[in-house]
Amino acid sequence: MQCRLCPLACGADRGLRPGKCGVMGMTVAKHGLHLYEEPPICHTNGAGAIFFGGCSLRCVFCQNYEVSRAERGKAISPKELTVLIEELEEAGADCIDLVTCDHVLPEVLESLAIHRPRVPVVLNTGSYIKTQLLREADPYIDVYLPDLKFVSAELSERYTGRRDYFDVAKEAIRFMAEKPVRFGKKGELISGILARHLVMPGCTSDSLLALDFLKETLPPEAPVSVMRQYTPMGAIENFPELQRRVTAREYRRVADYALSLGFGALYTQGGDSATKDYIPDWD
Repeated sequence: MQCRLCPLACGADRGLRPGKCGVMGMTVAKHGLHLYEEPPICHTNGAGAIFFGGCSLRCVFCQNYEVSRAERGKAISPKELTVLIEELEEAGADCIDLVTCDHVLPEVLESLAIHRPRVPVVLNTGSYIKTQLLREADPYIDVYLPDLKFVSAELSERYTGRRDYFDVAKEAIRFMAEKPVRFGKKGELISGILARHLVMPGCTSDSLLALDFLKETLPPEAPVSVMRQYTPMGAIENFPELQRRVTAREYRRVADYALSLGFGALYTQGGDSATKDYIPDWD
C-alpha cells in the first residue's frame, strides 16, 4: 500500500521499506515521565511522554536527532502501545504526551480506540501534518501542542528541507485552534491548544512573523510558549550560523514582542534551558 499520510506523500510501501519519514511501522525510542514541558501540560508528576521514531521533517538542528532519523526505537504494535500508555497512567502522568507521531497516527489511534486514557491526550507535533489526518485524530486528542518553526519558505527549506512547511503548518494550526480551550482546577490544560515557537540564531525577524500568525489564529485564552532552548547539535556542520546559541538580545526581542501581543498566557525560558542536560538519554 502506497503511503500518502504526510504532506510528502512519498508513496512508499511501508510494509516493505521505510518511507521518507524513516520508518516502516510504529517504533518507540523512549517512554516515561517527562518534567520539562510547559506547566499546563506538566503540572504535578510530569507528562507521560512517548517518543516515536522517525519524522517527516528533516530539521538539521533536531535535538532528538537519533530518534527523528530512526536510529533509535523499538517496533511495537498498537496493543503494545496501549500497555505503555497504561503504565504511564499508573505512574501518575499528568497527560499522555505523544511526541512526533504524525507519520504513525493511524496506529496510535488504533491504540487509543482500545483504551482511552483518563488524563488528557496531547498531540506534540512539528505541525507538518495534513488537516485531513487531524480531523480523523481529533476525537481522540484533547490538547494540541504544535511547534510553529518558520514562516519563511527560504528558512524552512534550508533548515527542514521542506519549502512548503508554513503552507502546511498554518492550515494545521488553524484546525487545531478550533478545539475549545478549557483549564482544570489546577490550571492544567484539559482541552485546546498550546502553541510553541523555538527562537533560532539569526532568525528573530521570522520569529516575529510566527508570533503575528499565532496571535491572529489562536483563541484569545490559548497559551503560547516562546522557547530559548536551542542547543547546537544535529547535522549542522555545513550551517555555521547554527553553531551558536541564541543570544540574550535575540531572545529578549522575541519575548518582548510576544508580551506586547497580549497572549492569554505566555511562557518563556531562561538561558540555562539551552543545554543538552534537558535532552533525554536514548540509552
